[in-house]
Amino acid sequence: MSKTFTINSISQVHQSLGLVKPKHPLVTVVYAKDIKLVSDFQEVKVVNNLYQVSLKSTKDCGRLQYGKNSYDYEEGTLVFTAPGQVTEYTGEFDIGNQEDEGWILGFHPDLIRKSGLADRMNRYTFFNYDVNEALHLSDDERNTVDEILDKIIKEYSQNLDRHSQHLIISNIELLLDYCLRFYDRQFYTRTNLNSDMVSKFERLLKGYYQSDLTIDFGIPNVNYCAKELNLSPNYLSDLLKKETGKTTQEHIHLFVVDKAKNILLNSSDSISEIAYSLGFEYPQHFSNLFKSKTGFSPREYRNMN
Repeated sequence: MSKTFTINSISQVHQSLGLVKPKHPLVTVVYAKDIKLVSDFQEVKVVNNLYQVSLKSTKDCGRLQYGKNSYDYEEGTLVFTAPGQVTEYTGEFDIGNQEDEGWILGFHPDLIRKSGLADRMNRYTFFNYDVNEALHLSDDERNTVDEILDKIIKEYSQNLDRHSQHLIISNIELLLDYCLRFYDRQFYTRTNLNSDMVSKFERLLKGYYQSDLTIDFGIPNVNYCAKELNLSPNYLSDLLKKETGKTTQEHIHLFVVDKAKNILLNSSDSISEIAYSLGFEYPQHFSNLFKSKTGFSPREYRNMN
């Protein structure tokens, strides 16, 4: 049975990696070349209760087990994890390699709790992407991120004043905003791959209803679709949004409504029967969804055609 190691503080991170006491209690940047110890993290499940942004700049830095999948890090890859996520590192680590330019930015939720960034963190959906959906940086993007990181380090390393926390948080937000832009670029440069995924998603919805899965499981939800496509729910929704302008949930609802239109016009089934056949537990929920998307109730739509 795997052991579990829980990280609750910046001080704990430094202690576990064999580093000196952190300069700030709520935020730190750790460079891979400075790490002296990783034994606490090897072959165990790590529950990290911090926000973490990690850059892996070398290919030989072990493997990461995330959920049921294992991934090799690629050079120049950014991985984001949110508090409470579980990871597991396996393999060999090249501790203290002076050629390794990788780093970890970690910050405690308390750092941003009273700031506007706390309310805006849900914008950065990549904190809930799977590791295989990581951000791959170009050289120019890497330079931009490194410059912002240097500003964060400078702010928490000098004598703290009344401006320090605001400037640290502002630079963290700036870094995350740039990562949003870089992810948009990554979606754009993978247009062919993304288009294929959109097609797979559409076939998935059609197959779901052809297999009568609605009888046992109801309307397909975002988590089901993402799992079937080997993507995280957030990544799937962001991919679809970039390609089609609609999220996964919006696509599901539009598909169901379109299917309902065909049934309404080509059968004498009651509204309740149609609702149940589409996977709705309550007919009223079907009627509400249909009207929100078409402007008409199912009965009005049937009678007007």
